[in-house]
Amino acid sequence: MSKAFERYQRRKLISSYFSVVLSIALVLFLLGILGLLVLNTKKMADRSKEQITISIFLKEDAKDMEVEQLQKTLAMSEYTKSATYVSKEEAAAQHSKEIGEDFVDYLGYNPLKNSIDVKLNADFVTAEKVAEIAATLEEKSYVDEVSYDRVLVSMVAKSVEKIGFWILVASAIFTVIAVLLINSSIRLSIYSKRFIIKTMQMVGATKSFIRKPFLWQNIKLGMLGALLALLAIAGVIYYVNTNFQDLGLLEDPIILVILLVGVFLLGIVISLLSTYFATQRFLNLRTDELYY
Repeated sequence: MSKAFERYQRRKLISSYFSVVLSIALVLFLLGILGLLVLNTKKMADRSKEQITISIFLKEDAKDMEVEQLQKTLAMSEYTKSATYVSKEEAAAQHSKEIGEDFVDYLGYNPLKNSIDVKLNADFVTAEKVAEIAATLEEKSYVDEVSYDRVLVSMVAKSVEKIGFWILVASAIFTVIAVLLINSSIRLSIYSKRFIIKTMQMVGATKSFIRKPFLWQNIKLGMLGALLALLAIAGVIYYVNTNFQDLGLLEDPIILVILLVGVFLLGIVISLLSTYFATQRFLNLRTDELYY
């Protein structure tokens, strides 16, 4: 009979530990994925901004030396990511490919102009800065027109700000929820041992002596849960990097290491603090309050 009871207690204890580890792992996994999203939000936003093109259309009488000098000046400018010269013949060929017919043969001449396509660095893609750059370029005598999608520039800038703000808000809310969930799991685990805690206290054990094994046990559970979460996060990173290489998740390995280490340490810290306050609560209860 006693052996059966011991087996029952052992299974109950293992089940309790398993639920704590699983809850910690799931919460830290979701928190890590959210952290990964936060860290890569700016990168993804920058990639979107850097796809916007400013087209500088040149006059027919623009000299080769002037065009070459402009292209070099643009390439050396701090706001330029790339500057590509596009002849009107290349532009016509590309346009004909897009519409599916040779419009030059139909018109009898090529109405397009030579141009330089400029992609800007992300930090300069705002409505004000792009307008300032375009105005400066239009002042050159051999530049016929500077064209870009003003609506798109404004929309992208505003969307990035809104997305960044709400992701930060969501991160803060989810972090609080994560702490509460892990704290609840650990507290329930310790609740089942409240009579043992009170018995040890009644026979003269100090609070620090009683608290120590609980702290160490739940720190180990926190570490185990964090390791499981890290394995799952690593799997997600590998999958995303394999199937969506344009995101460049592995371009900044230091940031990834910081994120993974942060998730691991967070699991330990939350487990430590939750265990400390849970045990402290039961240590401070009177004997008659243990039944409520």
